[in-house]
Amino acid sequence: MEIKKPSRGRRHHEESFKQAVIEACQETGASVAGIALANGVNANQVRRWMRERGITPSNQRTVLAESASPAFVPVTVSETVSPSADIRLELRREHATVTIQWPVAAAGECGAWLREWLR
Repeated sequence: MEIKKPSRGRRHHEESFKQAVIEACQETGASVAGIALANGVNANQVRRWMRERGITPSNQRTVLAESASPAFVPVTVSETVSPSADIRLELRREHATVTIQWPVAAAGECGAWLREWLR
């Protein structure tokens, strides 16, 4: 039995394809790696196409760090709240939602857990 090794040649992409990928990468919040993966191209190749055209890909980490600086927001519990009540946290990210319920009587522990989790 003879096994033929597949040959790997260079792929050629049309200029219109390259331009479409680059335009998609310039959308607000777009990930170069995600767009490259969706189009079957290596992210480094897409970044090279952008560099060759004088386009600098945005650094998403910098944008997120500047726009999403978390701040501690103190919350006071009213005396009229029953100690058997729950704290309800709903965390959303894209299409996922996580709901956490914590007893009001342990509000301090809830705050400590949340601070640690958000690190």
